Amino acid sequence: MKNLYYVFCILYSVFLASCSLPRIIILEDPLTPEEHINLGVAYEKKGELDNALKEYKEASGKLPSAYLYIGNIYFQKNEFNEAERYYRKAIKKDSKNADAYNNLAWLYYTKKENLDEAESLALKAIELNPLKKETYQDTLEKTRVLKGQKAKD
Repeated sequence: MKNLYYVFCILYSVFLASCSLPRIIILEDPLTPEEHINLGVAYEKKGELDNALKEYKEASGKLPSAYLYIGNIYFQKNEFNEAERYYRKAIKKDSKNADAYNNLAWLYYTKKENLDEAESLALKAIELNPLKKETYQDTLEKTRVLKGQKAKD
């Protein structure tokens, strides 16, 4: 009987201890990738670029267009190498993303380098989305003017 009492005490102690052990709780993200993008845009409009970047990166795992937004943030922060990296990633993940082609072209125009590639990228953007031709045409024309100026130098 005494042994049964000890077994009961041990089992009861184990039961009580198991109730008090810390547990790891994995919370699922309540926001969809699109909601992260929307939140990022709101932060970006308020000038909170780091918060926007965090939201865009959160969305990037499931939404390839998020890489374009990330590139735009780095462009605004004058971190051009990172901007280029993410624009290229946006193109790689979604080869039909005309804005990514145009923004990479604009980056090269801004840096005054790779102007032949910038011209090709702007033409590709126009080809992919003729509805935004005016916007992309502006990038193309400015790139061509800069190329002409550099050729004279």
